[in-house]
Amino acid sequence: MYQAPRNDIFALRADVAQLVEQRFRKPQVTGSNPVVGSIHEMSATFDHAVSIIVPTLNEEGNIAPLVSQILASAVPFREILFVDDCSTDATRDMIRALASTYPIRLIEQDATKVGLAAAIMSGARAAQGEILLVMDADLSHPPERIKDLLTPLFAGTADIVIGSRYVTGGSTPGWPLWRLLLSRAASMLAYPLTGVRDSMGGFFAIPRTRLLALAPPTSGFKIVFETIVRGNGALRVCEIPIVFRDRVWGKSKMSLDVALRFSLRWLHAMLRHLVCGRSGPAQGVSSTISKAPMDPDF
Repeated sequence: MYQAPRNDIFALRADVAQLVEQRFRKPQVTGSNPVVGSIHEMSATFDHAVSIIVPTLNEEGNIAPLVSQILASAVPFREILFVDDCSTDATRDMIRALASTYPIRLIEQDATKVGLAAAIMSGARAAQGEILLVMDADLSHPPERIKDLLTPLFAGTADIVIGSRYVTGGSTPGWPLWRLLLSRAASMLAYPLTGVRDSMGGFFAIPRTRLLALAPPTSGFKIVFETIVRGNGALRVCEIPIVFRDRVWGKSKMSLDVALRFSLRWLHAMLRHLVCGRSGPAQGVSSTISKAPMDPDF
């Protein structure tokens, strides 16, 4: 396996060190600084309660920027769990370099259990926090919105909060027309079963016990959709608008060919699920759409 040069690792740790020190420094609250005060109040509620789960596959160039942005958001958390799906680049080396000092853990996914949903569930089972915040590693999900996803859960007004591209204020700048049309069509098709505008994304927050209880027993494809459907109307769902931006570094895992193949499988799975009924087995979706390696948000 490729080993990152030691100089690169030291530079990586130095780049993040200042943000980490700021993240763990006790805030100074003053009457003239309401922003710091609000973060301090939030810390009393969130601290040690949140595990951030980040599935990875060949994301070496995105690890340090993502950690920096999470730390810069000043949202207290217990740990960042990187669940790596057999990366062939220096992704694991970068994670280990940060994990030696900071609240970061690397989970090396079993090669027989590939896929985004399987990685998320591995992270959920290993997480120490009561609340899970799931996001992609490619910087498409905005870390500055993490607080907004967590707040409804701690306020007791929602059971799952989704970073949504398709509610007012959400957007997908720069997407080609084919991807936007296919994504919107898939979300619209899922709407009658979920009541959610964007159940195809991967940026969401949920209590750990809820996800473990409702997630499909087999490795599914779109875990937000499947979790809501298996909840059978019992979950209070909140959608928070986000701006979804495509990756800057690395190769996208989405292409027209991948999207078309997914669309056909998704249509078949949805029709099968509609025939079974809302309370029927969600495994119809899981078994039809599976073995997909780290698929991006559709």
